[in-house]
Amino acid sequence: MTESAPPAHSPAPDGRPDTSRPREGGPPPPSALLRRARAAVFLLFFINAIAYANIVPRLPEIRDSIGLSNTALGTAIAAMPVGALVAGLFAGAMGARIGSGRLAALCAFGFAAAVPLVSFASVWAMLACCLFLLGVLDAIMDAAMNTHGLRVQRGYGRSILSSFHGLWSVGAVVGGLLSTTLAGAGVPLRWHLLGIGALLAVLGVAVWPLLLPGRDEDEAPTSAEARQTETAPATPESSPAATAARAGLKAALLPLLLLGLLLAMSSVVEDTPASWGSALLQDDYGASAWLAGFAYVAFQTAMTIARFTGDRVVDRYGRVPVARVGGLLIAVPLSLALLTHSTPAVIAAFACAGLGAATLFPSAMHAAASIPGIRSSDGVAVVSWLARVGFLAAPPLVGLIGDRISLRVGVAMIVVAGLLILALAKVFAPADRSMSEESR
Repeated sequence: MTESAPPAHSPAPDGRPDTSRPREGGPPPPSALLRRARAAVFLLFFINAIAYANIVPRLPEIRDSIGLSNTALGTAIAAMPVGALVAGLFAGAMGARIGSGRLAALCAFGFAAAVPLVSFASVWAMLACCLFLLGVLDAIMDAAMNTHGLRVQRGYGRSILSSFHGLWSVGAVVGGLLSTTLAGAGVPLRWHLLGIGALLAVLGVAVWPLLLPGRDEDEAPTSAEARQTETAPATPESSPAATAARAGLKAALLPLLLLGLLLAMSSVVEDTPASWGSALLQDDYGASAWLAGFAYVAFQTAMTIARFTGDRVVDRYGRVPVARVGGLLIAVPLSLALLTHSTPAVIAAFACAGLGAATLFPSAMHAAASIPGIRSSDGVAVVSWLARVGFLAAPPLVGLIGDRISLRVGVAMIVVAGLLILALAKVFAPADRSMSEESR
């Protein structure tokens, strides 16, 4: 008995659309499998964000309860990117072996166990170990959920990755508001984080059945030339193929390094309001714990709004112009606000920085996955790993400057990062060309 032919434009078993038939009037509507997988990726990004966001507003409380200086707190926070750097070396290989979706879901269960451990830290070493573990989980989950999101995006045939990062920002805002509210209400940190751990476990269970089946694909969907190379029949001459592979990797090295540097600067912008925004407003501006928490909340709220509109803005204007405007939004308002003694001005400047940084990570992930000569999962993993350098360097440096001079001067690192983003924005130009080719 023969099988009936599939309907036109039906998705392949892995969720990608069937490209063997010509499309008319744009990409076909997504299948139910793709819609469920998109919901799963949304949940994964939300889980990843809400986990650490519930710790951020209570960092000054944790600092004071253990009796740490700003420098000591900064070095403890830096343990998180150290864990991420170590784990990031293996994230791509783990995703290829286990499957990106399943790996990300497993990390959600890991967060459910690790987040409550922070509330048990009573000395610097315990806090640093807890944050190191969170960094390990974050790096692996970050690479895995972005890879699975890119796989879903290829099935949709249009840009949707920024919306995933938008929901990450929703999770960060929800987590930050929840933590700020509970801290203001006097809820003990331990009960707070135990409840968050239970919530993360429930969400992890909900994600598992929605993921795309099968293993991740090895190709990097890039330019038409790269796709033709990937679909060309294999030849018995292994030496020319190996030479071409090495040449492709060598050509990809510089774009990967530049993307990593840009993301390292974006990491400084994203980390500083989280790690030091609340402490800055309490120590230098005399704000209450409740009001100080809005430094992080304002940043993430603005980023959320911008990320949900980011796909359309980037498709219309291009990644390079959007990144340049973003660099200005990061650097200029905060440089002016830090010269004042106004808490609202600083909160508003953090919101502008959130708008400016919103599209940088999704644009860099798309660019990394679009580089010919390497697998998309490897490109994403490498750039994600390089981005952790910013998360590693920023907390202890800001804390050290805060102890030696003031946190106001330390937070000014964001201004420097914004100017470097403005200078590096041109690295997104190949990704703009790639998206233009894919839309034709």
